Amino acid sequence: MPLQQSTGVLHYNGGLPNRPLAVTNLVDIQNLYFAYGERPILSGLNMQFPRNKVISVMGGSGSGKTTILRLIGGLLAPSAGQVSLLGEPIATGNTAALYKQRRKMGMLFQHGALFTDLTVFENVAFPLREHTQIPESLLHDMVLLKLNAVGLRNAAHLKPSEISGGMARRVALARTIALDPQLIMYDEPFAGLDPISMGVTANLIRQLNDALGSTSIVVSHDVHESFAISDYVYFLSQGVTVAEGTPDDLLKSEHPYVQQFINARPDGPVPFQYPGKSLADDLGFGSGQ
Repeated sequence: MPLQQSTGVLHYNGGLPNRPLAVTNLVDIQNLYFAYGERPILSGLNMQFPRNKVISVMGGSGSGKTTILRLIGGLLAPSAGQVSLLGEPIATGNTAALYKQRRKMGMLFQHGALFTDLTVFENVAFPLREHTQIPESLLHDMVLLKLNAVGLRNAAHLKPSEISGGMARRVALARTIALDPQLIMYDEPFAGLDPISMGVTANLIRQLNDALGSTSIVVSHDVHESFAISDYVYFLSQGVTVAEGTPDDLLKSEHPYVQQFINARPDGPVPFQYPGKSLADDLGFGSGQ
């Protein structure tokens, strides 16, 4: 998988040699800064998400991963820098233009966010009813095809309360791809799933991305499943990219943060103890007491 070396940082060109990044990237993030009030979240972030690839964004809690998805979706506006879709900045200041861009996006929320009063069928049909005027007979067939793709066509008549958590996540995935989006974003798609459901969900992410020719951005803490399906991985810590590369690159990385994260070490660059005064100082046994 071709990589370009520049000033010691690996840059991904989507497996397409001798072509400029701007041609192959569906999403570009350039020199991005974002803060909640005076609390900085992202600082000088640069990321590229090529077409037809699965890209994972990983890092500890509070590192800014989900904020990136919100910025791409136009739920938040950058403090500085730019987020672009197909070469056009995300139109956070123009509602009509933003909704047009969102038609190219699908979002799988962390807990599925299904409508509890609607059947599985109606949950998947919802975006089609909202954004298209296709005949009911065609809508019916499209919904069944999406449910068949995630293995749940025969659960179409059930309510979310009548299916398992893993099945609900798959229904949410079918709804996410209902409009065949060019960009699919996943916010912790493996959270709370049993090992079988995790494996099924991971395989679906990869297979659907390849079948639809989409770009998938996976925000996750799960190293095994994410590495198994990803073409490229960004590691974030405290709002900056500390490492990036293919899964194989990162498995071989000697970066202390990457080593701590992928090996689940309890202490390291991310310390076990919250920083501050020592216990001895708090108990009055520090120097000078």
